[in-house]
Amino acid sequence: MPVPRFLVKPAENGHYTIVECNQRALEYFSKKKENIIGKPMSDYIDSENARHFEQAFEVCMKQKVPVTIQALPSFPGGIRVYGFWINPLLDITGEAQLIDVMAQADTADDSILQRERDDAISLLTSIFDVSEVSIIVTDHHRRIVRVNDSFIRAFGWRRDDIIGEEFSFLVAEDERDLAIRNHDRMIESGMRSSGEMKIVRKDGAIANALFTTATLELSQRRRFQVATIMDITLRKQMEVSLRMAKERADAANNAKSSFLANMSHELRTPLNAIIGFSEIMMNETFGKLGSDKYGEYLGDIHLSARHLLEIINEVLDMSKIEAGRVDLDEQPYVIRDLLISVTRMMTSRAMSSKVEMDCDIEENLPGLVSDPRLIRQVFINLVSNAIKFSKESGTVYIRAFMQNDGDMVVTVQDEGIGIPEDKIQEALEPFGQITDSQHAKEQQGTGLGLPLAKAMVELHGGTLGLTSSPEKGTTVTVTFPERRVIPLRKSETQKIDAQNS
Repeated sequence: MPVPRFLVKPAENGHYTIVECNQRALEYFSKKKENIIGKPMSDYIDSENARHFEQAFEVCMKQKVPVTIQALPSFPGGIRVYGFWINPLLDITGEAQLIDVMAQADTADDSILQRERDDAISLLTSIFDVSEVSIIVTDHHRRIVRVNDSFIRAFGWRRDDIIGEEFSFLVAEDERDLAIRNHDRMIESGMRSSGEMKIVRKDGAIANALFTTATLELSQRRRFQVATIMDITLRKQMEVSLRMAKERADAANNAKSSFLANMSHELRTPLNAIIGFSEIMMNETFGKLGSDKYGEYLGDIHLSARHLLEIINEVLDMSKIEAGRVDLDEQPYVIRDLLISVTRMMTSRAMSSKVEMDCDIEENLPGLVSDPRLIRQVFINLVSNAIKFSKESGTVYIRAFMQNDGDMVVTVQDEGIGIPEDKIQEALEPFGQITDSQHAKEQQGTGLGLPLAKAMVELHGGTLGLTSSPEKGTTVTVTFPERRVIPLRKSETQKIDAQNS
């Protein structure tokens, strides 16, 4: 045969070996026969070309059909071929035993190669023209040699306005010098680049754009820069709007926090005076009042002032938490004693509301490392809420125990009016109160009790959950993580008990 031809057989190791070849095949591979016959192809040609051949052989053996491949990217020998015909040789049972490989002669007719080149150019041109991303091509003189339709639509220029012109007139004046330097540097080095730039539209408006550039080298070492451009003006405007909105929100939040802090301070000073003087008058420290009615009015004044002071304190605490200005005074203490003291403190309020208190706390409950003042406030708020929303003759249950995972759990449960499931999240929001005219009396207050308790627990890395059903009651579950639980020795417990007392 005047062209390279050889027979191939599959080997046990998954490779393919040549079992026979003609002289032209030896010339093609530039090898002697003993260096080819019976050896895997990867022994005498590079791995990429060997893999190229063997993949075609694999298809031919499995499909039992002829396969055609183009010539390899590089030629091991001095013979040029256009490609290879690969044919399976079948036995009488239809099984492929050998593969017959025959080269296709390279003819002087370049029409096939020319057609492929034309097809490739046509494909790239179509991609260039239909792309929704703006593309602009410049030469080493910075002149614009081509733009696509997307660029024309996005920035309003006509092709006749910009083709042949230096690209820098499209760049905003304050960035023009930098753009020229970068263009020359990228053309020279062939590097890629990306970033943001300002593009001048046909109407003179400035557009913010995101660009990427790559250098393309053609024949005769001609270099061009291809830049893809995306108009991000709307995105930049949105970023500015969001930034301004955030700054306004931060300013408003700071003003609110400052206002609440100042007002709380200014209001608490006269309130403390009202409470103090009303207590003096109620105790008749400097003599009789003269009328029992005065005593009743003083009781109302004292009660109202204390109620208003509680509201102001809650608002101030919430504003501090929201502003991140709460510093925890953490120390170890006996959580069991703290819960019992809260229960005793709330007993008189429970009795006046005709509500019973049931406290069940494990005897060997470990200690806790936290801010005892805040934790005490948490359970005062929870127990106070439970009493306020309980029905007459109801019971408030306080439970404290350890979980198997090492977390400590405290629950406060009531048998009161409850909260609809779809309103639970609202009840946990600051100033969130569930509107219900049937229980308007119970709903008096700021709506900060639960949110404050939740925020204070979360400051310690814990969680506060709430489950409730209308007319069946509410259960609040507070969980402290294992890292805050500490085992207390007897001597330490006695020392902390004395401090708490």
